[in-house]
Amino acid sequence: MSDIKFSEETLAVAKKIMARYPEGKQKSALIPLLHLAQAEFDGWLSPETMDYVASLLNIQKIEVYEVASFYSMFNLKPVGKCMIEVCRTSSCWLRGANEVIQHLENKLGIKEGETTTDGMFTLKAVECLGSCGTAPMMMIGAQFHENLTFDKVDAIIETCKNEGTRKTYLDKVVVDNY
Repeated sequence: MSDIKFSEETLAVAKKIMARYPEGKQKSALIPLLHLAQAEFDGWLSPETMDYVASLLNIQKIEVYEVASFYSMFNLKPVGKCMIEVCRTSSCWLRGANEVIQHLENKLGIKEGETTTDGMFTLKAVECLGSCGTAPMMMIGAQFHENLTFDKVDAIIETCKNEGTRKTYLDKVVVDNY
């Protein structure tokens, strides 16, 4: 096992989550623990990180790999500090999602699925993010950005650059209640 370990604070949250489930059913905590791991370990799940989660839950490594590779919210390779997920399903597509993606590609100098050379942004086209009435929309970390225009997109990118911090699905979530 490598030296990958949760911080004391994150380990305490993980144990609290695992304690919600009866003995022998700890696998039920897998998705929340993968979210914690991804947030703690640079926005992605390395094989060593997934092995660590498997050891915490006392389950087979393959069980973790199956779940992590199934859900698009988990990243299995390094990503930028800001994962830009642009919805491309019906409502968003009809209201200009493809143009938003193209605008982001041009602005950031990357293609969908790539990361900027400075490691700040990764661009990902995803399926429905559940905000059809405010299409087109994108998500960065836990923050929805709706009714997008090129000007709004540019302002969001500038704000992210200025903040310079990693955005995760757990941003603004009270982790003790997760």
